[in-house]
Amino acid sequence: MKNFKRVFLIVLDSVGIGEAPDADKFNDKGADTLGHIASHMKGLHMPNMGRLGLSNIRPIAGIDKADSPKAHYTRMQEASNGKDTMTGHWEIMGLHIEQPFRTFPEGFPEELIEELEEKAGRKVIGNKPASGTEIIKELGAEHMETGSLIVYTSADSVLQIAAHEDVIPIEEQYRICKIARELTLDEKYMVGRVIARPFIGKPGAFERTSNRHDYALKPFGKTVMNELEENNYDVIALGKISDIYDGEGVTEAIRTKDNDDGMTQLVTSMKKDFTGISFLNLVDFDAKYGHRRDPQGYGEALEAYDARLPEVLAGMKDDDLLIITADHGNDPIHHGTDHTREFVPLLVHHKGIVEGKELPLRQTFADIGATIADNFEVNMPTYGISFLKDIKPKGDL
Repeated sequence: MKNFKRVFLIVLDSVGIGEAPDADKFNDKGADTLGHIASHMKGLHMPNMGRLGLSNIRPIAGIDKADSPKAHYTRMQEASNGKDTMTGHWEIMGLHIEQPFRTFPEGFPEELIEELEEKAGRKVIGNKPASGTEIIKELGAEHMETGSLIVYTSADSVLQIAAHEDVIPIEEQYRICKIARELTLDEKYMVGRVIARPFIGKPGAFERTSNRHDYALKPFGKTVMNELEENNYDVIALGKISDIYDGEGVTEAIRTKDNDDGMTQLVTSMKKDFTGISFLNLVDFDAKYGHRRDPQGYGEALEAYDARLPEVLAGMKDDDLLIITADHGNDPIHHGTDHTREFVPLLVHHKGIVEGKELPLRQTFADIGATIADNFEVNMPTYGISFLKDIKPKGDL
């Protein structure tokens, strides 16, 4: 039986589907990203995800349960110790993270800030957890007057550096972020990502640009993406995927401006003749709405994504596979501004499905990586169980 030639993997960043069994250990009891957004919206209008089988996983207000779902469906539970972007994505590609990345709810240690100031040749202002847009409003004018770096963090393991592109040219911003990345590789810091956050405009009207750049730690082991690349398969990374894996296993990286552009780039990749995977992260759900606790904006973004889904489905060939999932939750109704420990949805679609069925509950996100490795007959990851045999149609594709 022939395998799939192309796999399209969409990660709906932070679109959790209800508290995980261990949610209480992460202070996330009661978290339910999709459920709470749907309630806030008095029903989500996502007919295309509905037809795939989203409400067959569990009822979501406004989304009808499909009588004959167009995808196989289930939930996945995170096995790694964490609930951040890198942990979730690395697990999807076959890794298991025991030691969570460090967070800095009180800001970064003074010794780290002093080292950064010395090596960058600029003073630091801020150094606290903050919303990116809010700290630019607060400190942007001072930054423009002094040239100091706006350094801040969040509930994630991130060190973010905001700077005006007219005050600190973008290449210098990237150079400074590389310095910060080197400084935070030490085990006593273990920062998951350093992020350049450039902005433009005048006080009262600042605007972040699309020149964001993430400097992530390298994955702690070989991922399925590495195996694909080493066996001459294509690994097309869309959005922040390349940054999350620090370029490991990536054969082509394409940046995206927002969710809508991400969907456009995915559809564009479907027009290419390649063998391997096209891997997309839709970050707006998390960055623009989850962390800012904006259920209305989150719901509208979900509906906008759903409206683009028919283009993806129309672009699929007989030997293509579509996998839709998430990397953690970020319930905008929940307390704080942190990610939430939740199950994530798993929808698996191809043109050979007559009626989708419920797959067994997945005990680790790594089952996706194992399935992809199995499909392309490369070395299987240490973690994860392939569900390829459960989703392939009878006979040839």
